[in-house]
Amino acid sequence: MKPESKSVNFFQTTLLGLQHVLAMYAGGVLVPLLIGAALHFTPQQMTYLISVDIFMTGIGTLLQLKTTRITGIAMPVVLGSAIQSVTPLINIGGTLGVGAMYGATIVAGIFVFLIAGMFARLKDYFPPVVTGALITVIGLSLIPVAVAKIGGDGAVTASNFGNLTALSIAGVTILTIMILNIWARGFIKSIALLWGIIVGTGYAACLGQVSIDAVLTASWFHLPRPFFMGVPTFHLASSLTMMIIALTSLIESTGVYFAVAELTGTDLTEKRLAKGYRAEGLAVILSGIFNTFPYSTFSQNVGVVQLSGVRSKKPIYAAAGLLILIGMLPKFGALATIIPAPALGGAMLILFGNIGVQGMMIMHTVDFTQERNLMIAAVAIGAGLGVATYPQIFQHLPMLVKIVVQNAVVVTAVLAVGLNVLLPGRSDTKTKPN
Repeated sequence: MKPESKSVNFFQTTLLGLQHVLAMYAGGVLVPLLIGAALHFTPQQMTYLISVDIFMTGIGTLLQLKTTRITGIAMPVVLGSAIQSVTPLINIGGTLGVGAMYGATIVAGIFVFLIAGMFARLKDYFPPVVTGALITVIGLSLIPVAVAKIGGDGAVTASNFGNLTALSIAGVTILTIMILNIWARGFIKSIALLWGIIVGTGYAACLGQVSIDAVLTASWFHLPRPFFMGVPTFHLASSLTMMIIALTSLIESTGVYFAVAELTGTDLTEKRLAKGYRAEGLAVILSGIFNTFPYSTFSQNVGVVQLSGVRSKKPIYAAAGLLILIGMLPKFGALATIIPAPALGGAMLILFGNIGVQGMMIMHTVDFTQERNLMIAAVAIGAGLGVATYPQIFQHLPMLVKIVVQNAVVVTAVLAVGLNVLLPGRSDTKTKPN
């Protein structure tokens, strides 16, 4: 039986849309903030990057809401920048240039669009041992990035790295998020990450560690333009890397689709899944054209759907409209650039740690008394985290190969899926007996 959805008026719909925006905002702006900082973008470029990323998030969400003959899953889901794309895009942008980063993103989007129908039939190739190992590495491999931010905005070798001011800002941020997660309820709890960043930034401002120059100098209105940051260039290695990253995003999105389908009582057929994947692929193509980053479906918004009891698409339409509007107002984008690095790092530490733990929770149903399952998880997670710690292990390989295999998520995905296919006993029970 399809669960009953609460009826809401226009004002309530808009308010729920705002809740969806707030629930995904902190996680959504992390990707442009991290990539822009790593590639030394100017404050003006960072402001544009964040604004256009928010704008395209709204466009991508609309693509999922509005079903056509070939695209749109037509469920209350929200797209946002895929966190697993951070490290590979930084490597590609730093090695081959910003244009290569966007070229690889466009190729990845085309790839997703073309394989959507086939991928919808491959669910059995991604059991909990594969998806759990992959999500665990996505989270844990990014923790060093969070710790580097906690230490300050400079190099980890700098003499002031880890100074007491930076540590105190990160500490206030982490403590705020922990308090809200443990004792808050409902919607306030669902935006604990955003509140932590706000409180941490406010504390840093009291210490004189925040400058609002970027907000003051940002324009009030700007329409996103294609290729504003650079013209795409295409390279085999970077394209292969982002194609694999795109597959990991599809795996992640699949879990969200099924969670929302269960909440809304939707019959999630292979045809409907394929339409969702194609919409995601189209959103990724557009993100490359408009110089933003790959998207996946955000799990944060599933909680808002569950908490509100409103299972219709109306609030998500409102959220998409708000995202598009905010994305055309650079001053809002500039607000994200004033977040001090330690506050950002503190929030990232909890976010990435939480992603890692979610992966472990997925694997709790796996029967690890079967050596097959144990080997898949051990090799995939061990190799992925090993590459994340020492990517130099592949420094003597050709550049074409090195760009692909120096990424922890790529290594984990290839090994987990490959071992699941190759090791004998795949038809055996993959989970613990009840």
